[in-house]
Amino acid sequence: MRLGLNLGYWGGGDNAVNLALAREAERLGYSVVWAAEAYGSDAPTVLAWVAAQTERIDVGSAVMQIPARTPAATAMTAATLDALSGGRFRLGLGVSGPQVSEGWHGVRFDRPLARTREYVDVVRLALTRQRLTYDGDHWRLPLPDGPGKALQLTVHPVRPAIPLYLASIGPRNLELTGEIADGWLGVFFAPEHAAESLDRLRAGREKAGVTLDGFDIVPTVPVAVGDDPEACAAPIRAYSALYLGGMGSREQNFYNALAVRMGFGDAARTVQDLFLERKHREAAAAVPLEFVDRTALIGPPERIRDRLHAYAESGVTTLSVAAHAGDLDTRVATLRTVAEALDAAGLASSPSSSS
Repeated sequence: MRLGLNLGYWGGGDNAVNLALAREAERLGYSVVWAAEAYGSDAPTVLAWVAAQTERIDVGSAVMQIPARTPAATAMTAATLDALSGGRFRLGLGVSGPQVSEGWHGVRFDRPLARTREYVDVVRLALTRQRLTYDGDHWRLPLPDGPGKALQLTVHPVRPAIPLYLASIGPRNLELTGEIADGWLGVFFAPEHAAESLDRLRAGREKAGVTLDGFDIVPTVPVAVGDDPEACAAPIRAYSALYLGGMGSREQNFYNALAVRMGFGDAARTVQDLFLERKHREAAAAVPLEFVDRTALIGPPERIRDRLHAYAESGVTTLSVAAHAGDLDTRVATLRTVAEALDAAGLASSPSSSS
């Protein structure tokens, strides 16, 4: 099992901190550093900044939003980042949610599975540097009734294929991910509930005539190190409440639905009710310790070391650490603790074996 670092969203005051964390992750042998986007910082700019100031560690988008860019624009960005980084870019994509897609990007959130499939088709076709022609329900290139012509990407990617990941939560999305992607970006991943997700990914791989061998299973896992697991859970509770309660509407919140499938239905409903009533502290307090403990690494190093075995045994190939709590020294220490725990558990893989 390899390690990754997830920087999340890039805030205005986080520049020096996030860059220091990326450099420390590289020094420790982490295989990849990921950056996210929603409706603030964009992932490609952050990744270009990080890649310019590191040498070996991969840089990946977790995720670039599908409604934010045409697939051809995404292919251009991927090829450029891969070339500038010397072949270190990983392309993670996601459909976002209806609130962001329609409210921020002005793109209807309809038929997300079909849209994703076509989007990936066009991205991959463009990256092959063939003349771009495509006839789908969502994308027709060139447009049939105008002066457009079939064009060819002029940038040469460093590698013949840039690794492509999808962020997915629901069963059908997971199956599509297994079928058309090289890896899966997971969230709120609990080893105890991993079998259901991996079964859907495996079903998708079977559709493509392949297996899960070589497929990168990449959950983002919040980490807080300390003697008292209950105290460590506090900042992660706030993060969990934001997603279970606020990332979506009452009728359509994919993270909340995931918590329900994991057996936390009553708690998920309470957290959402409180969050939507703007009672954010109460919502965080309502997140069960058991939910945090299953989906994060909390407690002393020995406890984290033992828990890493569960992640590896459940099928995780790259565990992305999210160390959002504390100052820079605390977060650097967190990265070191996880790396040392992985070594002590005998689970470490060489960074060179990354996708």
